[in-house]
Amino acid sequence: MTERQIRLFGDPVLKTVSDPIVEVDDGVRGLVEDLVDSVLPPGRAGVAAPQIGVNLRAFSYNVDGDVGYVINPVLVEVSGEPELVDEGCLSVPGLWFKTARYPFARVTGTDLDGNEIEISGTGVLAQALQHETDHLDGKLYLDRLDKESRREAMKQVRESDWF
Repeated sequence: MTERQIRLFGDPVLKTVSDPIVEVDDGVRGLVEDLVDSVLPPGRAGVAAPQIGVNLRAFSYNVDGDVGYVINPVLVEVSGEPELVDEGCLSVPGLWFKTARYPFARVTGTDLDGNEIEISGTGVLAQALQHETDHLDGKLYLDRLDKESRREAMKQVRESDWF
């Protein structure tokens, strides 16, 4: 398939709760291929379907050379004390802010054949699992910032050349 254009902050699809995938058909297979192709460029840890304009519950990930996808992911476990980690987003290019994320996360979902899968990890993978699941719930990492950081982030968004 193809790498798809990333939707930017302000696009309504990014603030919409995604619909579950009820049947794996050729459209869903194509979506998964596009998600995987879209996460391959350097510097990308994950791409959620809304980021490529599709309001369905699926995302891809690419952390430390481990590339994959999850259909209908559910964040079933987070643990540890939330830590402030540098976080950015392809849909909010050029901005990085300290965001509270749990150091461990576990997601369950299915693959294209309907098999149950589980992905868990620490560090960047844990952050990506939380970040991409947020996208499917209509949330951006900016929504998780403290009041002062969010104010600064919105100022930077308004001053950006892409907004």
